Amino acid sequence: MGLAVLALPTILLALDLTVLYMALPQLGAELGATNTQLLWITDIYGFMIAGVLITMGTLGDRVGRRRLLLIGATAFIGASVLAAYSTSPEMLIVSRALLGLAGATLTPSTLSLITNMFADPRQRSLAIGVWLTSFSVGGAIGPAVGGALLERFWWGSVFLLGVPVMVLLLVCGPALLPEYRNPGAGRLDLVSAVLSLAAILPVVYGVKQIAKDGPQAGPLLAVAAGLCVGVVFVRRQRTIPEPLLDLRLFGNRRFTGALVSMLLGMITLYAFTFYFTQYLQLVEGLSPFAAGLWFIPMAATTIAAAMAAPLIARRYPPPRVIAAGLVIAAGGFVMLAVIDAGSGLSMMIAGGIVIAVGINPLLVLSTDLIVGSAPPDRTGSAAALQETSGELGAALGIAVFGTLGTAVYSARMAGMPLDGLSSAGAETARDGFAGAFALAAELPAAVGGALLTAAREAFVTGMNVVAAISAVVLLAIAVLTVVVLRGVRPVGSETESDDPA
Repeated sequence: MGLAVLALPTILLALDLTVLYMALPQLGAELGATNTQLLWITDIYGFMIAGVLITMGTLGDRVGRRRLLLIGATAFIGASVLAAYSTSPEMLIVSRALLGLAGATLTPSTLSLITNMFADPRQRSLAIGVWLTSFSVGGAIGPAVGGALLERFWWGSVFLLGVPVMVLLLVCGPALLPEYRNPGAGRLDLVSAVLSLAAILPVVYGVKQIAKDGPQAGPLLAVAAGLCVGVVFVRRQRTIPEPLLDLRLFGNRRFTGALVSMLLGMITLYAFTFYFTQYLQLVEGLSPFAAGLWFIPMAATTIAAAMAAPLIARRYPPPRVIAAGLVIAAGGFVMLAVIDAGSGLSMMIAGGIVIAVGINPLLVLSTDLIVGSAPPDRTGSAAALQETSGELGAALGIAVFGTLGTAVYSARMAGMPLDGLSSAGAETARDGFAGAFALAAELPAAVGGALLTAAREAFVTGMNVVAAISAVVLLAIAVLTVVVLRGVRPVGSETESDDPA
């Protein structure tokens, strides 16, 4: 029952990353948001979670993991209501940032509490499979839920989903969840907390802008500044008696290898989710609700793959299970790399199912390797690093691959004759597919139809490029996993002290 309670906020947090996709066209029209503002509304949630997860994971070890979970649930309710009733793009961006801060208190608490509740490695592995299934399902059903709400309600309704879930957590959590805190932990180092945030956010911002506009001075300086702050942060952790982040965790080869694999895998997964949603609505012309329903086959596949992975890893070494799955997922991305605007839904859905089958062993088993490698008094920090890797990967997948696809789209559109459009209209059409789609509805049928045909072809070309790169990334992760995690035995055949270092 406690595991079921922990699954609730996990589903919601993942759902909040993807439920917004369906609302973007309506939201942009009603609030008058620019393309840049829409990207920040989408990205800031994941960026803020990634920026403060390390702080929140360590804070949970100090003040109590269950207590932090309940505090975060209360904050999430308030931020959800604020987001739902935002009256401007700027207000919604701030609300989404606050949702990210609240979400960062929840994610490490749920995973670290699982390690307290299930001490046996086999039970813990399966429980993490349930937890990861909840996260994956939340991300997969987000578009379907968002589409259903948008068929009947206004765009702000997608944010109110969090209110009843968090109320239920506040009611059931105290009775069903154990409390854990490190009795020997010292005070939280606020300077380190500020440094961790100041290191992550400029890097993410700079990478996003470089992917969109190329290597210009401002983004390069942001990346350099973030890296410099990161160096200061690491040096401080080495010298203070109670570090925010225990760097000794990275001395474990199992921990570090699994963490890097998680980051890279999440980049490709959320890039796919972003493009899949846009393809259904803008290329296939489906309504938000109909597009959301096409996520259900992948959600069902996700559940099966995430629950099967820990069971298979009891017989075969986890690195081999992960690598085999990644080769399968790479095949799914190859399918997406060769489709065109006239291929229809079948190839897209089939590719998505293959990706879901192949990538879930990485997500489940790498998470188990990460938290299973940490001592009990540091599982909060380990869980925070796992979530930081996942959230940062998700946000970067949308930001980097999203802007890469947009750059390919713009380059392709620049080479197409856009007859019948004014110079301003042509600039709007080349700026992004959503702008071209909205513009086409205002034009005469012949001109609008020609514009949509050109925009669909350009968008699919961008998606093809992203899918091809994603396939290469997954194959590289497979090699990395087998090499770095060699020697890891099947789950349950080794004790925690056998972890390779």
